[in-house]
Amino acid sequence: MTHPISKWHAYSKAPSPAALNALLHDDVVFHSPVVHTPQRGKQITFAYLWAANSTLGNDSFEYLREVLDGNHVVMEFQTDMDGITVNGVDMLTFDEDGLIIDFKVMIRPLQAVNKVHQQMGEMLAAMKAKSMKDSQT
Repeated sequence: MTHPISKWHAYSKAPSPAALNALLHDDVVFHSPVVHTPQRGKQITFAYLWAANSTLGNDSFEYLREVLDGNHVVMEFQTDMDGITVNGVDMLTFDEDGLIIDFKVMIRPLQAVNKVHQQMGEMLAAMKAKSMKDSQT
């Protein structure tokens, strides 16, 4: 049987809103490196992960290591954002149906955390503004 992480890797190579949406459980919990409280639910998790794809998911993004333990996966990644090397870890837990039920991101060093915080904030604000504009038309 193929581990559900293979679907995440397929998504990360060819991101689309539909593919991301199909990976997430309705009650997924997202732990952001820049927000102190867990974000609960598919809609908010989707927003954070889609924004992360737009900020972190550039041509330099790569997973360096992966550790599997049953339904748990830990993946170390590295990318470059405006000359700052971002080193981080994604920790995912899947349910019995292969959907992501928990997603935690940790990032280092401090300059990288600050850069991610800035760019994610800008991306989420732009997504919110677009959503509000779309709802008015």
